[in-house]
Amino acid sequence: MTSTEPKVLLRVENLVKHFPIMRGIIFMKQVGAVHAVDDISFSIHQGETLGLVGESGCGKSTTGRTILQLHRPTSGSVYFQDQNLATMKGEELRRMRRKMQMIFQDPYASLNPRMTVGEIISEPLSIHSVAKGKDAQAHVERLLEMVGLNPAFSNRYPHEFSGGQRQRIGVARALALEPELIICDEPISALDVSIQAQVVNLLEDLQGELGLTYLFIAHDLSMVRHISDRVAVMYLGIIVELAVNTELYHNPLHPYTKALLSAVPIPDPVAEEKRRRIILPGDVPSPTNPPSGCRFRTRCPIAADICKEAKPEFRELSPGHFVACHKA
Repeated sequence: MTSTEPKVLLRVENLVKHFPIMRGIIFMKQVGAVHAVDDISFSIHQGETLGLVGESGCGKSTTGRTILQLHRPTSGSVYFQDQNLATMKGEELRRMRRKMQMIFQDPYASLNPRMTVGEIISEPLSIHSVAKGKDAQAHVERLLEMVGLNPAFSNRYPHEFSGGQRQRIGVARALALEPELIICDEPISALDVSIQAQVVNLLEDLQGELGLTYLFIAHDLSMVRHISDRVAVMYLGIIVELAVNTELYHNPLHPYTKALLSAVPIPDPVAEEKRRRIILPGDVPSPTNPPSGCRFRTRCPIAADICKEAKPEFRELSPGHFVACHKA
């Protein structure tokens, strides 16, 4: 790594998260597992935004929660500032959590309706003994201003706010402990289209101002293109392609990425008319019983015999462009 290259803040190595399926009336026993995340590896540099995209149920949110150890990994490592979170517990992990925060998908379910906005935002300050009393109140007011809300709103309750305002409160809570990494778990998917751009612009402004690093989870490829430096494409628990933003959108190599991009509307009537949609056959296989070899082979238009027999290696085909496909 050259001296001009930003340092790696987060490194995920061979991360696996399986949820056991238990059956039985008296004695419960495991009869299977949901392969939510299955051996993925990637890194995020300090100050960058990595977009993580894919269909619903492909394991994006589970990846984000497992990185933060909200779900403990089945196996694999998560290195944050070269310290393995997967081996930490108790007080040691609690101290590390100050540096990593999450913005949740649903602004209606992620805020406690019985707490005021001030109490919600100041709760992390209290838990980590950072500030209390007037100091905490002043900090809350600064955070509300930072996310574009009136500081006088701190005595109000979540039900008094719109969805976009609630998500801004969620952003303020995530910023309370001055973290270095924020995992944005589809932070705009529950919002009106007119509000989505405002929240994304806010996140970009905060990143420039505070030097934040984002893992931005979404299924809206056009929005990910706008905010991300690099993009990882996920399918059925694995990453199938990872590249710099412009490279991925102009030169997709994996057939699944090509199919996803073919569905993104183009704001040009002539180009839109010439665009060829790639319609994938069948449904996404069950994560309890994923296909052998390549996960995507059951829906792939170019699948061959080798795709059934061998798992494709996640390899670097050009500088910074990784793909898991035998025929790429």
